[in-house]
Amino acid sequence: MTKIAVFILTVFFAAVALFSIYNYDTTMIHVPFSGIYSVPKIGLILFSVISGVFLMLTLVALRDTKRFMDNYRHVKRQKKEEWIEGLYSKAINQILANNREEAKEILETILGEAPEHLDALLRMGDTYSFSGQHAKAAEYYKRALGASGGKNMEALLLLEQEMEAQSMWDSALNYAEDILEQDPDNLSALESKRSILEKIERWPDLVEVQKSILKLEHLPDRRAEEARLSGYRYEYARQMLEANDLERSGKVFRQVLRYEKDFIPSYLGAAEVLLGQGEDEQAVEFLERGYAHTGSVILLARLEDLLINKGEPERIIKLYQNALNGNPSDPVLKFLMGKLYYRLEMIDDALDSLKGFESAENFPSVCSLLGELYMRRERYEKAARAFKKAVDMQPSKLFYCCSSCGHLAAEWGGRCSGCGKWNSYRFDIYGRSKL
Repeated sequence: MTKIAVFILTVFFAAVALFSIYNYDTTMIHVPFSGIYSVPKIGLILFSVISGVFLMLTLVALRDTKRFMDNYRHVKRQKKEEWIEGLYSKAINQILANNREEAKEILETILGEAPEHLDALLRMGDTYSFSGQHAKAAEYYKRALGASGGKNMEALLLLEQEMEAQSMWDSALNYAEDILEQDPDNLSALESKRSILEKIERWPDLVEVQKSILKLEHLPDRRAEEARLSGYRYEYARQMLEANDLERSGKVFRQVLRYEKDFIPSYLGAAEVLLGQGEDEQAVEFLERGYAHTGSVILLARLEDLLINKGEPERIIKLYQNALNGNPSDPVLKFLMGKLYYRLEMIDDALDSLKGFESAENFPSVCSLLGELYMRRERYEKAARAFKKAVDMQPSKLFYCCSSCGHLAAEWGGRCSGCGKWNSYRFDIYGRSKL
């Protein structure tokens, strides 16, 4: 007890003693459930003061006890958190060292002590995902999502990936939508949604998603994203064409060409729409304009089929001749011209058009065609040599080659099956990629 407290108490009791000398009066107190008592006033004052002090000291003691317990629990919780974070750091180190089983044991210890430890739940899911146990990984990601109140973006993105890995497209889309609901400009979520929609071929939705991506300011390759939008529009138009919705498919094919004037698949698609509407001549004229603009021999080859079916071979011959006059050394044009003559039974003209290829070692398609021509002229020795060259070089027909990845395809398509790019196939007479 301090000197000041002793002094205050001394003064207080001296004042009480002084009051007691001059105050002998009593007062009557009625105690509930008991009798009536006569009590000196000074005694009542002392009793009241002492009761108040006792109550105050009790409250102070309770407050200090609560503070002590709160501080004790805080220190204990802090030590536990430090211990858990130390374990979590060890688990991360094990993951980085590719010791995933050891990391899993440590993470299980953490989750035994703290079942809602968000980072531990996410990393535990990662360990199962890495080993291909996608359903088990999804369980931990869902627990992490629940621990975060359903708002953790990382958990949502990882769950979307796990659903996609299990081909659960609807669930994957829902998680991607949950992310976009919180952050409409989240590029990772938009790309994930795009990937899913591509797999299930929902082309109209893909067009809208791609438009949303193109609205973002910072894109790694805006030109590639614009090309994707043209590809999705083309696939949407192709889907409608297959459903015999000629009017809408024709509009979308032409819409693609407004943005991508060299998009060859849309020229061919729009021509098919015209053919389906019975507008054969308009289809031919449309492809002729397309060829004049693009110089694509794929359009020229399609014109060949159409004009022969229309009984106008001289028209396609003239187109090939004009093309060769403009580019007489183009091997693809020379080959296609020779193939056309062979198709029209103009064997001598075909042989003339293929002059210069006889000694070429790089054109299996040409060798195969020359073999057919020599057979028709009964020049069997030359035919055998040409066929042998073609066989040695393996391919015996004209292939399509992707100008982006070099993938070879026996059949034409609007999209490369190797790299997934649209409008990339070109004729290949080499029988192998020249990229």
